[in-house]
Amino acid sequence: MLSLAAPLSDTSLASLSVCGSVLSTVAAAGEGISRAALAEATNLSRMTLAQRLSALQAAGLVREEGSAVPSGGRPTRLLGLDPGAGVLLTADMGETHMRLAVTDLAPAVLIQELVPFRIADGPEAAMERLAMGFGRLLADLGGRRFVAAVGLSLPAPVDHRLGRVYGPSILTGWDDFPLGDWLRVRYDAPVAAENDVNLLAIFEHRRLPERPDDFLFVKMGTGIGSGIVANGRLQRGARGASGDIGHMQFLEPGAPLCRCGKIGCFEARAAGWALARDLRAQGLEARDARDVIAHVEAGRPEALALVRAAGAAAGEALGHVVAVLNPERIVIGGTLARAGEVLLRPIRETVARRCLPLAVRDLTITAALPVPEASLIGAAHCARELALSSAGADPFLARYRQWLEAA
Repeated sequence: MLSLAAPLSDTSLASLSVCGSVLSTVAAAGEGISRAALAEATNLSRMTLAQRLSALQAAGLVREEGSAVPSGGRPTRLLGLDPGAGVLLTADMGETHMRLAVTDLAPAVLIQELVPFRIADGPEAAMERLAMGFGRLLADLGGRRFVAAVGLSLPAPVDHRLGRVYGPSILTGWDDFPLGDWLRVRYDAPVAAENDVNLLAIFEHRRLPERPDDFLFVKMGTGIGSGIVANGRLQRGARGASGDIGHMQFLEPGAPLCRCGKIGCFEARAAGWALARDLRAQGLEARDARDVIAHVEAGRPEALALVRAAGAAAGEALGHVVAVLNPERIVIGGTLARAGEVLLRPIRETVARRCLPLAVRDLTITAALPVPEASLIGAAHCARELALSSAGADPFLARYRQWLEAA
């Protein structure tokens, strides 16, 4: 929680209005930035930079955090965003529950809660439950908190610019509902609404030590989707529909019907719902991807064969994706990833067979480690970036100044 050493003067408060470029540059640096690098990035004189840093430090937004030793030089102090200057409200919406969290600006989860609800009840009911949950979490944290931004993870295609669900999905009745506007008015803060797989891609990409510029996250659970990172940035496409590899079609004799109504979708061969269907056809009880994995873990040959075939089908689909995007790393997540090498080996073998050697020379394909808060942390990263971007920093500071003045 923010704690100021002394009340800010009117002059210090007023000077915050010109500090946006400095704040956004510090926030983007992540691991800390020196004053020299900050001056070069912002093109400010040493005196002007010193004045703006003084205002940001007095306001509790920027702090000194450690030092770096340039080659052949003296240690230099690094500057970073103070994670306690505000909070991010994040929500991961599922079919039968929502996971809510409040994070700091790092972002690290401060407090979280699992709230039961039915997504079929519609967006208005969901937003009211969400607001009540955030209220409880903030009350439990105690103290007065500045809400920097809100992050929302949704199991559907999302137009991130408008904060609206588009197209057919499990979110019946949610199409075109103004989620972003509703939350923006409620919390007077910017809102980052994203498809859940995109947020999982952000989470997985950020926790990789090497942070590859070209990266693909594939979620194989009840359905199948992917999140694409190219040149270090999430790629959403024109309307937020990128990465929908589950509905790539492979037309062949006897191709199965997909739940979307089309014939031959990759998902109809390899998603959890399709594998459960095929196990039932062989006389085994299976409702969903979790039951499929339970049969795999029990060593049932029918389940092992189906998951290996799903891996080969995934390898066919990913072979096309690798040929187009040439990623350095692919991470497979979702419930089916718990099958481990039963799923991964045929994926690797099929991708290697389908692609030219150059495309797979440095490619690594691994399974994600399950983290329940992954979508929440991905949403927090997305919300933080929105609030503290070069375009968002000035509005952030204006709201922050009003918040300080109201104290």
